Amino acid sequence: WSLAIPGKKLDTYYSCFLPLKPFNVMHQELLKLTLTVLNDMKAKAVSSIDVSSITSISDYMIFATGNSSRHVRSIADKVAESVKKEGHAVLGVEGYETSQWVLIDLGDIIVHIMQEETRSFYKLEDLWSVGDQTVRPQL
Repeated sequence: WSLAIPGKKLDTYYSCFLPLKPFNVMHQELLKLTLTVLNDMKAKAVSSIDVSSITSISDYMIFATGNSSRHVRSIADKVAESVKKEGHAVLGVEGYETSQWVLIDLGDIIVHIMQEETRSFYKLEDLWSVGDQTVRPQL
């Protein structure tokens, strides 16, 4: 016996459940895209940390500094726009209204864009750094 879906080829039907690219390739492309956008938007002190071995909430944390609340907001807008344009999901954005610290949840990557004072006060990189896990993929 065989499974038949009227009007659809079986291969076409099941292909919608399969990723077009392996997960780790999509993951690295999203990381590279995000870092490129941050660089293009002139974010300062951009760093990324592989946190996959210490938490299940994310695989990478990216930290960047903006010059002002307007700059932080512009960076956040561009990251979200670029990620969506490339077919990835933005799961959430927090802190956009005040723009002292904007968090963008991309699933396995969490982006923190902060003003310098906020970044210095919270020192999140110290919290999430364990050993030398800072990752800087080639752009």
